[in-house]
Amino acid sequence: MFSNPTLKSLEQTVAFTERRHAILAGNIANTDTPDYESKDLSVDSFQRSLRDAIQADRQQREMSPGHRLSLAGTTNPATNPSFEDAKKVAMESVRDSMKQIVYNDGSDDSLEIQVTQIAKNQSMHTMAVAMMKSQFRQLQMAITGSANV
Repeated sequence: MFSNPTLKSLEQTVAFTERRHAILAGNIANTDTPDYESKDLSVDSFQRSLRDAIQADRQQREMSPGHRLSLAGTTNPATNPSFEDAKKVAMESVRDSMKQIVYNDGSDDSLEIQVTQIAKNQSMHTMAVAMMKSQFRQLQMAITGSANV
């Protein structure tokens, strides 16, 4: 359950939205600062990286078990990395997309635009947390064998 790509994706989404919220809050705090350039994290870059990581995981899962075992048993991971390593690299690229600060076109972002971005970010965060709760609720139901959770 904890290696579930859905849960990993939701975890990365929550981390991304928390980081982005801090940056957007800083933009609001500096609204009146002369020559302040608004900062933001690229949602498109994050989503692209996350999609690539999910596709890499899906490709690994669709591969025949025998082929997976032959790849896992490679003797030289530098020349033929396993799919587990590829998945780790893909998730690292998702985390790296959170580190890239994209500067907007200047200081003409209004307070309203920043508040709107925070509201959108909060919606993404709330959705990811709700989906994570659902995943854990399903796990709890499976463990207890009861739907009264």
